[in-house]
Amino acid sequence: MSEIEALLKRARESLMAARNLRRDGFSDFAASRAFYAMFYVAEALLAYSGQSYSSHSAVIAAFGREYAKSGKVDQKFHRWLISAQNFRIVGDYGVEAHVSGEHAELACEWAEEFIQVAEGLLGERAK
Repeated sequence: MSEIEALLKRARESLMAARNLRRDGFSDFAASRAFYAMFYVAEALLAYSGQSYSSHSAVIAAFGREYAKSGKVDQKFHRWLISAQNFRIVGDYGVEAHVSGEHAELACEWAEEFIQVAEGLLGERAK
């Protein structure tokens, strides 16, 4: 299995975990997993372009530059990735603040669409 395939598999598994967590009422953790589903997709797309980064912020910035701003994907995907990261930060580190069930569900929907777009772009590499 290639790195790209492994990242997309991890993205799909993260989305499945996010949906299960959301269903069970764990919105904070669901939002975090949904973010990671999207993050793994961004890493896979960047790997496809021969790029690799070691920090969340670098991956998000490079994805925005290489895929959203260039028009390879709709710019909404970059905005969603940034918003999902904000949900993740609240979900992972918030003590009094929490991610709402609606926001967790929204992040899951974004992640699902993110995966579908990547599969379309990557074709056979996404299998």
